[in-house]
Amino acid sequence: MHIYILLLLFGYGCIGPDLQLEPSKQNVDYLIEQGQILWEQRTDKVAMDKGAHFISLAHEQRPEDFKISVLMGKINYHKAYFMTSDKGQKDSLFLRGSIICKNAVINHPDFIKIHNNAEGDSTFKLLSAIAEAPKSVVPGLYWWAVNLSYHLINKPALSRINQRELMEIIMHRVLALEPGFDFSGPYRFFGLLYTRIPGVEISQSETYFNQALGANPEYFGNSVVMAEFYHQKAGNRENFHQILEKVINSDLLDHPELMIENFFFQQKAQALIEIESSLFE
Repeated sequence: MHIYILLLLFGYGCIGPDLQLEPSKQNVDYLIEQGQILWEQRTDKVAMDKGAHFISLAHEQRPEDFKISVLMGKINYHKAYFMTSDKGQKDSLFLRGSIICKNAVINHPDFIKIHNNAEGDSTFKLLSAIAEAPKSVVPGLYWWAVNLSYHLINKPALSRINQRELMEIIMHRVLALEPGFDFSGPYRFFGLLYTRIPGVEISQSETYFNQALGANPEYFGNSVVMAEFYHQKAGNRENFHQILEKVINSDLLDHPELMIENFFFQQKAQALIEIESSLFE
């Protein structure tokens, strides 16, 4: 019963301009609870959109909540990478996810202590604090850097060069603290990054992707992102095709704990196969 009441109150377009809601702690807790439940059903787009909407409303009321901010960063990444082909919308979502997670990190009590003790100008203090960041902020660091890297993919090369040091320091810290985070996400991140930084040997990208695949071959994201960025950049069309076909033909039930994530990467693999010719022109 509660969920139907909540949908009436908070559903898209359901709040009239004259209706003012004063969210109580219980209401926000309920938004978070239901948003997370719906997010776990994100293979259904309607459930995903409602879950994202509820989490967004909760974040508006509790911007200081680290876990909700990190989830917002992940939701923005998911919507941008999997759910839209519009470049402007992708750009906006990745940027928003990056900013939310950056703010979550720099306002985290554990990080503030380190930042306050750092020396130098504002930029040096931030980079120094990130290099010493505690394990408690790893999820925020990770989704900050991932969203930022995707935001910069189609920007001028100078934009990526200017942000390279920041992204490397962030992800090297994640790598030092939790190398297996997000199914070898730090290795996958560097594999992607080093296909987009001028002057970097493409072999560095291959090395990082192979480390991700070696540790978590069951996670389709490692194969798909390697095909999308490394094999496309290196001109390995045959490998590109073979890897994506393998993902497409894999049984999601082989790894039920990864079914949701692998479902979306399987769809991404299919979408990439469909535009293969244009990617290798």
